[in-house]
Amino acid sequence: MTVLNVKAENSVFISLEVDRSVWRKRLVRDLRKNWMAYLMLLPVIAYFIIFKYFPLYGVQIAFKDFKPAKGILASKWVGFKHFISFFNSVYFGRLMGNTLRISIFSLIFGFPAPIILALLLNEVVNQRFKKVVQTVTYIPHFISLVVMCGLIKIFSQGNGLFNDIIEFFGGNRKALLSDANLFTPIYIISGIWQSIGWGSIIYLAAITGIDPELYDAATIDGAGRLRQAWHVTISGIAPTIITLFILQVGKLMSVGYEKILLLYNDLVMEKADVISTYVYRRGLLEANYSFSAAVGLFNSVINFVLVLSANAISRKVTETSLW
Repeated sequence: MTVLNVKAENSVFISLEVDRSVWRKRLVRDLRKNWMAYLMLLPVIAYFIIFKYFPLYGVQIAFKDFKPAKGILASKWVGFKHFISFFNSVYFGRLMGNTLRISIFSLIFGFPAPIILALLLNEVVNQRFKKVVQTVTYIPHFISLVVMCGLIKIFSQGNGLFNDIIEFFGGNRKALLSDANLFTPIYIISGIWQSIGWGSIIYLAAITGIDPELYDAATIDGAGRLRQAWHVTISGIAPTIITLFILQVGKLMSVGYEKILLLYNDLVMEKADVISTYVYRRGLLEANYSFSAAVGLFNSVINFVLVLSANAISRKVTETSLW
């Protein structure tokens, strides 16, 4: 039995060596054949190494009392002190609640919007009208965030455009961004306006990959345009929808701080302050780098768990997943 086991191990080892040799030959052959493509890939690889992986070295300051004068290695190790301080903070509940509220509502209303627009554009017969609609919906994506937030502030003033519309329908004028309860709707609606056109591009591309014969077969079976859109179009782009949904869930806790910083004020702080803006204030404005790193790391871990969970559930339920 021992001799048989040794022979089996040797055969497995030889097989692995053969596989590695074959793999190396294929890699060398592919490098020689497509060297220009690999050369173009180098800047992308360098970008991720320099700006995504190398900064992970600095994550350890979340577990230290970091002093810039001492550097990362010489700073005192404090373990989970900053994490505990954040969890016991009076702001913890508010930050988590605001972040989840804005993220979940953005996911509920913002994620389906590009899908609906793509489905509607797919039904448009007049190509000139279709191109006009696409152009009009794409343009907001290219507007600077600072400019967009400036426009929102101007339109939300008591004498702004939004109040003109409200007054036209019998409402009363007021400074909309001074009302904490209106901050989330303004944030979400403006986000949909800016991203709906650009987000629909990938769904339109997925729709073009659907076999036209499926529509013909559905028509022969008596399916109308609505049933064709549901059973053919949506079914055809379902893998794309699921993949993008998983990625979106992975960013659930990462509400962009730039837009909120540009829009919020002391009157709406209770409803507008999220984890990312809190990290900005504590880290950059108060120079408490270790505490802000701990909060940011906590946020990233939650996102990581969410994307793993969403991927696992999707793989089990729909057989579509990222990995």
